[in-house]
Amino acid sequence: MSIGGLFFLVIVLGLIGWFVARARALALRGDGTGRFSALPGHHGWFVALWTTIPPLVFLSVWFFTSPALVTNAVIATPMAAALPPIGFERSAILSEARNLARGEAFGAFHELSEALAPAYAAAQRRYDWMATGLAAILAFAGFAFSYVRVRPQFAARTQVERIVMGLLLGASLIAILTTFGIVASLLFESARFFSIVPITDFLFGTHWSPQVIDPRDPGANLGAVPLFWGTFFIGAVIAMLVAIPFGLMSAIYLTQYARPSTRRWIKPLLEVLAGVPTVVYGYFAALTVAPAIRDFAVFIGIRWASSESALAAGLVMGVMIIPFVSSMADDSLAAVPSSMRDGSLAMGATPSETIRKVLVPAALPGIVGGVLLAVSRAIGETMIVVMAASGVATLTLNPFASTTTVTKQIVDLLTGEAEFDSAKTLAAFALGLTLFVVTLLLNIVALVVVKRYREAYD
Repeated sequence: MSIGGLFFLVIVLGLIGWFVARARALALRGDGTGRFSALPGHHGWFVALWTTIPPLVFLSVWFFTSPALVTNAVIATPMAAALPPIGFERSAILSEARNLARGEAFGAFHELSEALAPAYAAAQRRYDWMATGLAAILAFAGFAFSYVRVRPQFAARTQVERIVMGLLLGASLIAILTTFGIVASLLFESARFFSIVPITDFLFGTHWSPQVIDPRDPGANLGAVPLFWGTFFIGAVIAMLVAIPFGLMSAIYLTQYARPSTRRWIKPLLEVLAGVPTVVYGYFAALTVAPAIRDFAVFIGIRWASSESALAAGLVMGVMIIPFVSSMADDSLAAVPSSMRDGSLAMGATPSETIRKVLVPAALPGIVGGVLLAVSRAIGETMIVVMAASGVATLTLNPFASTTTVTKQIVDLLTGEAEFDSAKTLAAFALGLTLFVVTLLLNIVALVVVKRYREAYD
């Protein structure tokens, strides 16, 4: 039986266990054998959880380990002796044989794949039966263990709550361990890169050309300063010049001037921008904004303007993050005590003066926190710069010129046929680690600023 079928079977067994245990608890309660410390439903959930959790945990682990076990079993067969050495061709043959065995392919490019397909099918059936048997044993063992405890004195409710708390704790630990795994992989691969390229050459070098790397001096062509500048120029300068004024002004209008009926439909429309897929923004930037900016530059006499300019990517990125700035500014302005606004108006100040001299200064920490969060979102954006920005690393202040970003180069470095342990490919992990550290620091600063603001006005 397939893994999906086994998951479904385990869930069905859990439902059966729930009904059986609940019926037993109701029967014991009807006999008057004793006062129950839990409801019949609690006993049902206790049996259902013990029936489903052990086999589901086993199947989750089996789902990731069984492909390797099946492949090892196929490699151990005599027909696999003709396989080429470990490499791309060997992996392609095994993948082709696996697809043939599963019925996902109708032909093979290599004769050895057709010869290994029956072995793959046999090994897969054998391990599927093993998984079915072990999952059934765990399910029935869990059912038997929990079913015999359905009695009046058993605190089923407490046990169910402990199991649920354990599941919630496990989910939290998975998220934390995943984060640690990501950071550890970045650190490990970045350490490999810095063992080849000096960290000073990477962080302070001004020439980025990973296509041609001199083995005698690999750091000469891997200076990341142009990438850092392009990321800052597009994400923190051009995008913020669009997002901050429009986001702040929209927040001021919605909180201070708009009628409640107007706010009810304008605010959701504004926040729709945050739900648009970034690939749509990328298409819009590449097909509409970039040509328009190039034509405008030619019209005003700048004939060397690029169709992959920093201005095109930055403008669209700024539009994308307007909802982030607007939402934070909206919340910050709304959190300012109304007594401050009323007091300013009572002293004779106009509404605009009250906004400029009272409300915005009071809400400034929250607004700054929102801007910092928006900046961290902008510098980590990928699709817009991949589709609209250039791959040329330059140090320029001209918004009509081509420039690139860290995320754009990460995509370029990890696509293609370069060796995974080469300096060119490992540079992507060093760039990723740098970007991770920068965005983490921006988020920490933003959260600290917002926390201080909330403490001041809560």
